[in-house]
This record gives sequence, C-alpha cells and structure tokens, in this order.
Amino acid sequence: MKKYFELLAARLPEGRFRHSLGVADTAAGLAVKNGIDPEQARLAGLLHDYARDLPPERLLELAEEAGLISCEIERRLPLLLHGPVGALLLERELGITDKAVLQAVARHTVGAPAMTPLDKIIYLADVIEPGRQFAGVHTLRQAAAADLDTAFLKALEATIVYVLDREQLLHPATVEARNFILMTRGG
Repeated sequence: MKKYFELLAARLPEGRFRHSLGVADTAAGLAVKNGIDPEQARLAGLLHDYARDLPPERLLELAEEAGLISCEIERRLPLLLHGPVGALLLERELGITDKAVLQAVARHTVGAPAMTPLDKIIYLADVIEPGRQFAGVHTLRQAAAADLDTAFLKALEATIVYVLDREQLLHPATVEARNFILMTRGG
C-alpha cells in the first residue's frame, strides 16, 4: 500500500491526493461496518481518482481505444470517464488485477445497476469523505453510519439533484442505479 501512497503523492495535485486519502480512510471504515475487506476498500478508495486529472481529450482517447464509452454523454463530458479509464490504467500501469477493486474504481463516477457492496462503498466514500463540505453531507454521513443501501440511494439522489439544478446532462447509469435499488426494495 505504501508504494501506492508514494505514487499518488507524486502523480496527483495536493488537494486530490488529500481527497484520495480521505476516501481511502472512509471506505475502510465503511467496509469494516459492512463486513467487506477493509484493505480492498482502502486500496480502491485510494486509487479511485487515478485518472481524474488527465486532460479530457486523453480520457476520451483512452476510453475510445478500449471500448469503454457507453453513451454519447461520455463523449460530451469526458470527465465522467475517469473511473473506467482509471480502472484500465490501474491494471495496465500498476498491474492491479483485483477485479472487485477495478470495478469499484470504474463505477465510482456514475454508478451502475446491481452494484456490489464494495462498489457502493467507494461511490459513497467519494461523496462523504471528511474533506467534502456541501449542504446535506452531514445527513449522508449519518445515513452511511446506519445503512449502506439507504446512504447509497441518498447519495445517488443528491447527485441527480445537483446535476439537474445545474441543468447538466444526467448519465443514464446513475438513474439506472437508483431505479435498481428502488425495484429490488420493492419501491
């Protein structure tokens, strides 16, 4: 794990590095609470933004080469590709082969239907890590302490409201992730 800390410290801007440390710690705590391997969660949390600071053109280029683009929205908003591209680069550049870690990194940006507990933990930890300060974050943190699925649903809904309030494009996977939870709960 130490080699990844050092690598990220050199690769990421200071603020993004601090954010990644916060996500790693938050993910590990959520993992313990939810019976998931905390070291696996810590690693996925630490590396989740590996590709976040790549230029949009590079994200798009790598995603197109690897066949990672799922919809036109990603071409218009290449930043949404930093999760899938990050997972690709983690495997390619760092030799990470843990499919659960790679999937959690890939899914942390927009979500997906049928997310695993680790996927949900990384998505949620990214939203609620201690450095995040926005209206409603305290409520999300309280929800995370009580129930992973409820907190994940609330985080998805907060993301949807944020995007709608700014009149931005909403990724269909985020809506599908929310609907999947509601359908499996019978809502």
